[in-house]
Amino acid sequence: MKKIFSTLFMALVAVAMMGQQPVITFDKTEHDFGKIHEEDGRVSVVFEFKNEGMAPLVLSNVRASCGCTTPTWTREPVEPGQTGSITVTYNPNGRPGRFQKTVTITSNATEPSFKVYIKGEVIPKPAKPVNKYTIAVGDINMKSLVLDLGTVKKGENKSGEMEYANLTQADHQVELATNAVYESYMISQVTLATVKPNETGKFIFALNTNATKLYGPVEVNAYVVVDGKKELSDTYKLTIKANIVEDFSNMTVEQKQQAPIIEVAAESNAGKLAAGKTYKFVVPVKNTGVNPLEIRRVYSTDAHLNPKAPKPVKSGKKGAVAIDINTKGLTPGSYSREVVIISNDYVNPIKKVKINFVVE
Repeated sequence: MKKIFSTLFMALVAVAMMGQQPVITFDKTEHDFGKIHEEDGRVSVVFEFKNEGMAPLVLSNVRASCGCTTPTWTREPVEPGQTGSITVTYNPNGRPGRFQKTVTITSNATEPSFKVYIKGEVIPKPAKPVNKYTIAVGDINMKSLVLDLGTVKKGENKSGEMEYANLTQADHQVELATNAVYESYMISQVTLATVKPNETGKFIFALNTNATKLYGPVEVNAYVVVDGKKELSDTYKLTIKANIVEDFSNMTVEQKQQAPIIEVAAESNAGKLAAGKTYKFVVPVKNTGVNPLEIRRVYSTDAHLNPKAPKPVKSGKKGAVAIDINTKGLTPGSYSREVVIISNDYVNPIKKVKINFVVE
């Protein structure tokens, strides 16, 4: 009986002591900053708490889960019925993306360890020009010296941009020097004639396919002129590429039935050739369709082959692609070079022919 009374007495004492302890309560335990911008710097939130106990509340420590989060808090004892606060500051610098952080509060309250949370998403600050424009072109910098407009159908226009930046501490005049041969079908424009420090501009190139007879790969060069200094060197050279193709998408059934059909061997043998000379060679082509076969273009990426397109080939007739083979600079041995034929055959508009020959 004494043991039961003693146990009950101790329990009552413990309850009485707990009733005299501080009790910490928060108005909120989590805060969502939402989307914040890295360049705007630190953000803060205040967590207010109240002592609903019967003894003074003392916060002995407030610790964040990482160094990017800094808490400050009420240091003096908080009397019963009074309030205090914890300010949590988050530093987003160098931390793009979503985040969630924990702050642990240690006190003499009935619940000695308590946690509050912050979260949000950091929108990264725009990259500085110096980080993106890595290619020096005189006193300006660019991301790239090549603009590829991709495939463009005949009859269409297509434009593209090349960005540049002034990373110096002075103003600069920016222009473009282009070849008059290209200006009829490749129009160029500079958005800023004068570019100030840390300012960016653009070179805009517009391809007008109707203004050229070219089909297939097209490559145009332009040169950047900074402060009037014109240098036709690779350092200042911009290359604009495109692939012009014929648009067969609107052909009717009747037009397809009447269309030309190209026949050409996949390989042709030019035989044995002496070194250091130029030879004339022909590759026969035949039109087995109805309408005239028009060879839009014949080209080779090898400088030793100079092919020429024939006149339109009538139905059932043969034509010939004439090729000058220049063996100057070639060492004795066997060679296989490619010639590309572009025609108005809608099924096979591109034909590739290997030209085989032996240099003695």
